[in-house]
Amino acid sequence: MGLLDCCARCLVGAPFASLVATGLCFLGVALFCGCGHEALTGTEHLIETYFSKNYQDYEFLIDVIHDFQYAIYGVAAFFFLFGALLLAEGFYTTGAVRQIFGDYKTTICGKGLSATVTGGHKGRGSRGHRQAHSLELVCHCLGKWLGHPDKFVGITYVLAIIWLLVLACSAVPVYIYFSTWTTCNSIANPSKTSASIGNLCTDARMYGVLPWNASPGRVCGQSLLSICKTAEFQMTFHLFIAAFVGAAITLVALLTFIIAATYNFAVLKLMGRGTKF
Repeated sequence: MGLLDCCARCLVGAPFASLVATGLCFLGVALFCGCGHEALTGTEHLIETYFSKNYQDYEFLIDVIHDFQYAIYGVAAFFFLFGALLLAEGFYTTGAVRQIFGDYKTTICGKGLSATVTGGHKGRGSRGHRQAHSLELVCHCLGKWLGHPDKFVGITYVLAIIWLLVLACSAVPVYIYFSTWTTCNSIANPSKTSASIGNLCTDARMYGVLPWNASPGRVCGQSLLSICKTAEFQMTFHLFIAAFVGAAITLVALLTFIIAATYNFAVLKLMGRGTKF
């Protein structure tokens, strides 16, 4: 019964919204970073194989792709740390909120955070609990850092706006590959279009991928259809779609973090100090 009671207390005090958001955040970032990295590598190979034979034409593009790939490593590391930090903040603030409502018996760290956020102070008995008192002091200091859900809301809100731009940018390659795939379908089914097959092309220069003086810069007709049928094109297209979905999942996770942290902040302010908004 002691173990079951401990598990029940942990489940009651768990910040389920933060747990879900953390899972979505890690899943979304893994999809975005892993699939995006491989999709950029596939794009690099497609450009240099089919759209330009002169290295100087796509030299700048290769540098940009490599820079994006290095940035992906940084994004993965940052979101791993930030997600873990937000999860810890969720545990701490949820413990303080549950203590206010009396839903479950909070831990020593929860008490330290509650005293930090709500301005209260709960003394301990003087019966020689030195180890517990030292742990409480450590958790109280940690609570001073984690016990500011308003700051976490602000940081996450700014990050969500930035990530919204990332989501928009990740939609660009999906649109380019979808347009190419649509053109290939028109070539494969000439009866569905009035244009000549030889005039159905994909021009990488039109999307800014290659400079206008790149040669040939575009592929038309049956040559384009043969590219679309390659496993590399299909895989790269689907990888970009997966990266876009991962970016969308990450945005949902950030919004969930914002909602959960805002709720905890409002409860702690209203119930703890009676502050009016």
